[in-house]
Amino acid sequence: MYAIIKTGGKQYRVAKDDVIEIEKLKNVSVNDEISFDDVLAVGEGADLSIGTPIVEGATVKGEVLELCKSPKVIVYKYKAKKDYRRKQGHRQPFMKVKITTIEK
Repeated sequence: MYAIIKTGGKQYRVAKDDVIEIEKLKNVSVNDEISFDDVLAVGEGADLSIGTPIVEGATVKGEVLELCKSPKVIVYKYKAKKDYRRKQGHRQPFMKVKITTIEK
């Protein structure tokens, strides 16, 4: 059985014991259990339930394994002949979550 969940403006196809990387949620630390209530589809084969837009009563629970930062992305702005140069780096925070249960 699998589910399609929505979090952080993105959609993820998850199954039990999958490890996914999602955008960091506020007030969450390592080993916390989190619940995803925006389940768009759940089931498999003929038992697949598709929500309009979400499946009522379906939840996906997971455990936070790690809080990380993605590799650095360099943003460089430059305008020719104007002596304008700006260099800035960015590391997006994310977290690794292990899916523990899918409830229909």
